[in-house]
Amino acid sequence: MDENGIKELVRILSQSKIIISGDVTPDAMKGVEVEILAEKIIENRKENAPLWIIGPDEIRDIIESIRQDKAPQPVEIVRHADFKPIASEVDADYAVNNRPNERAEGTTMDFVAYFNSRLRKVRAIIESGRSFGLMQSLEGLRNLASGREVGIVGVVTSRMGTKKGNVLLVLEDGTGDAKVVIMNGTSEQSKRLFEKANYLINDEVIAVKGKISGELIIASEILWPDVPIKEVKKSEQDIAIAFMSDIHVGSKRFLEKNFVHMIEWLNGNVEGRHKALAGKIKYIVIAGDVVDGIGIYPGQDRDLAMLDIYDQYTALFNFIDAIPDYIHVFVQPGNHDAVQLSEPQPPLTTDLLKDFKKDNVHFLSNPGYVTLNGIDVAAYHGRGLDSMINVVPGLSYAHPEKAMVELLKRRHFCPIYGNNVSTSIVPSKEDNLVMERIPDILHMGHVHKNGIANYHGVEIVNSGTWQSRTDYQIKQGHIPTPGILPIYEMKTRNFTSIDFMSEE
Repeated sequence: MDENGIKELVRILSQSKIIISGDVTPDAMKGVEVEILAEKIIENRKENAPLWIIGPDEIRDIIESIRQDKAPQPVEIVRHADFKPIASEVDADYAVNNRPNERAEGTTMDFVAYFNSRLRKVRAIIESGRSFGLMQSLEGLRNLASGREVGIVGVVTSRMGTKKGNVLLVLEDGTGDAKVVIMNGTSEQSKRLFEKANYLINDEVIAVKGKISGELIIASEILWPDVPIKEVKKSEQDIAIAFMSDIHVGSKRFLEKNFVHMIEWLNGNVEGRHKALAGKIKYIVIAGDVVDGIGIYPGQDRDLAMLDIYDQYTALFNFIDAIPDYIHVFVQPGNHDAVQLSEPQPPLTTDLLKDFKKDNVHFLSNPGYVTLNGIDVAAYHGRGLDSMINVVPGLSYAHPEKAMVELLKRRHFCPIYGNNVSTSIVPSKEDNLVMERIPDILHMGHVHKNGIANYHGVEIVNSGTWQSRTDYQIKQGHIPTPGILPIYEMKTRNFTSIDFMSEE
């Protein structure tokens, strides 16, 4: 509670002839809402006292009673007696592949090793299965004459416009650098290439084909690592995967009623449409921000219903515990969770789990991979979407699936590295954010907006949120889509999105 809050509290209490003693400090009332505290104090007012001076011990007891009222309670949901879920008859078949959580000191050599790893991994992707010609080292270009056709791979370290309206790139590959010009020409080929150059971003790895012209390379083709067109997998079993993210348990804006309604639906306790689909759900993948966290942004305590991080996780696990045991749940952290902020993030730690342990609940790194009945799912909370949306033309928070396509093209969860982006990346010896494996399904969250697409056979899903619109989103003009649960049927390869904001 800040100074303004204390003044408001004094004003409210004075109307009931209650005075706060001078030895009650502001810290003693930190994290408590003015209206709730005032109401509780008035309820505890001593009878027949013409004036009550309330001291620190009494304030402390009242605040403790408020916190006890907010303590997480078990969620009691019983499966409907007539509910016969198909998924309960299918054996779970899953494999978890978490990303390594490496440490680094942040030295110059760490950054060099990190980008060398990125270059090596993405170069291998580009060179595999593509007839792009011999890839020269950038150091070797110095010995080649003008007019020579070359193919190079490098990290984009600079992109700028020239006085003549062209685009000038600087690429590096650890052996040297090269200046590449994309001409703003009039032919259809030149127009397509120039349009492609508008989508280039710093720190990504690309291939360029072109001719040497003095100290420059005049580009004729640009290639991203990309995803080749692949066959969409399906399962022989008629089961489904549900996707969710950004639950934000502990926030005042957490949509608890709607979330509980969804869990009741999973237990077959809701009549009407989609009840059969509920019985097909065998897996749930949760892509981060499972709780609202503590101290994530200035003044967050005003937005919290639970001020203790352990209470938030206890409440989360109470909800998960109410999910039927035959459904396997995979939980991943996000930037609001109590693990390291830098990516890749490790799974939720044992001190957060406390004594929670269930055979059907598993914990993923961020990013992380899980194979479900032969279908590969890549889950990533999605902070890399922020930087892509900010710099790539045509992207917006209204359509996160389009930004996810751009990440697939670059085969990287967060290609932009630098102080101008919101994502903190561990400069480890290996870049563990490269998408070396092509998933069948790419799942993200973070932006609180649902989106579904298919790119080259990869199913793309952003699962939105279970939190109502925040003040920050109002200021930014973001319009979330809360309470919508996307479900993928693994046999028919169909997505269905169920709106639990409208289901009553």
